[in-house]
Amino acid sequence: MTTATTTFPDTIFDTRESQVRSYSRAWPTVFDTAEGSWITDRDGNRYLDFFAGAGALNYGHNNPVLREALVDYLTSGRITHSLDMSTVAKGELLETFTERILRPRGLDYRVQFPGPTGTNAVEAALKLARKVTGRESIINFTNAFHGMTLGSLSVTGNSMKRAGAGIPLVHATPMPFDNYFGGVAPDFQWFERVLDDSGSGLNRPAAVIVETVQGEGGVNVARPEWLRALADLCRRREILLIVDDVQMGCGRTGPFFSFEVAGIVPDIVTLSKSIGGYGLPLALTLLRPELDVWGPGEHNGTFRGNNPAFVTAKVALDHYWSDDSLERATLAKGERIATRFRSLAAEFPEQLATRGRGLVQGLAFTDSEQASKVCGTAYRNGLLAETSGPDDEVVKLLPPLTISESEIDLGLDILEAATRTEVAR
Repeated sequence: MTTATTTFPDTIFDTRESQVRSYSRAWPTVFDTAEGSWITDRDGNRYLDFFAGAGALNYGHNNPVLREALVDYLTSGRITHSLDMSTVAKGELLETFTERILRPRGLDYRVQFPGPTGTNAVEAALKLARKVTGRESIINFTNAFHGMTLGSLSVTGNSMKRAGAGIPLVHATPMPFDNYFGGVAPDFQWFERVLDDSGSGLNRPAAVIVETVQGEGGVNVARPEWLRALADLCRRREILLIVDDVQMGCGRTGPFFSFEVAGIVPDIVTLSKSIGGYGLPLALTLLRPELDVWGPGEHNGTFRGNNPAFVTAKVALDHYWSDDSLERATLAKGERIATRFRSLAAEFPEQLATRGRGLVQGLAFTDSEQASKVCGTAYRNGLLAETSGPDDEVVKLLPPLTISESEIDLGLDILEAATRTEVAR
């Protein structure tokens, strides 16, 4: 069955599109429609989506509540592009974000619209931290991922991605993430030592940037006590703390902000991906009011006023964050996956390990090639899942938060069968 009439040859992607594309190589089909947790290709083949736009579709594909609001807005002649001008859509989003998210959590952040993507939010955060403190150096962590522009790449750990910059990436110093040494070395021993040692060569940093769960780095979960210790260290040393919540925010780990579990209050927070609700480009940089030292226009971007995204973001906050129902459901669904993963890992204790929080769950393979093969087999059986980690050794699950339990079970059935097939070879 064909779901769409196409006017291009199958070879157009190979002959015309850049070699830089990646996801289309793992999933070699032409997708056409999507709804909820499912994507359908132009030949009518359906795929259960445990990828969700790399975490940009927490509320699923074409969410009907958000779609209705978006269509109404687009057909009413309302403004779509506004740079940083004041609009009704932006005002309503700011008010809703205050009432639904900030105020109930006792948070007081200014909201900056830095541009359409996560890396825009990170660049603004790094730039502001340096402006506020007058210092250049940033501390990042092993296996971190913060974006693909030069500033964000400088605080990213992946060597392949860093190499793509083509120039030295400077003014950033990596430190070991939680459990990097497997518990052998005390947390922050190296960090505190080099801060105190005048001979260490470490410039006093402007900020520390951290993910509470490293998604691209392999679903590495920071313990709440580690995050609290990091926040305390930054406070004592007058170093700004930036939490990159681009992928793990908007409820991915359960609470709206992934750092809530640790009870910390970062100085700066970056949001993107699912903050727009519908997959529309939107990014926010949240900053404590006393850090808002920008001059007018000092950091800007043509597409920072995406009003359709303001609309869907507001509706998503109203619909899903008026109480804790989504948070509780996400934690329960995450535990459902984790239970199945633990059982599977018990079958192959030498080959598999599990990790995750909420609805970001990982299955780590001793043999990294098996992880890619499992994802390939799962794709051929109707499931989209990607790998992550420095050697692509982790099968990472990022299903929509709105996924049903029956859909979770179906996807896990496919994934478990693929795993048993590949590990037993």
